Amino acid sequence: MWPTPFGSDQIIPMTVIKINAITVLENAGDELARRFAARAGAVDNQEGFEGFELLRPTDERRQWLVVTRWRDEESFQSWVTSPAFAHGHSGAGGRSPHGGPVSVSSELWSYEVAEHSPASSVD
Repeated sequence: MWPTPFGSDQIIPMTVIKINAITVLENAGDELARRFAARAGAVDNQEGFEGFELLRPTDERRQWLVVTRWRDEESFQSWVTSPAFAHGHSGAGGRSPHGGPVSVSSELWSYEVAEHSPASSVD
């Protein structure tokens, strides 16, 4: 937790964001999405888990982003070292239906929220 800027004494919980940037082979994106759909909800009850998004590129990029939000680094590390994580990722390097691999590489990026602005409601 860290104080808000400008001297406010309001405390904002620190959210850790993990982004797995997966470079997918041409025409293998649908298979990647299918694999994530097949294990939807697998992490939902993990202590400290706050949310998940799978982002499909809308341009010529082949890098898909898996974005997860965690209460803190310890919660994320607890998930990564859990048997459930190992089980869910056991087929991650598997082949796609067309015979080749789905991805060629992945890279884990780590961020924390430095600023936050909630959406305003429109009446």
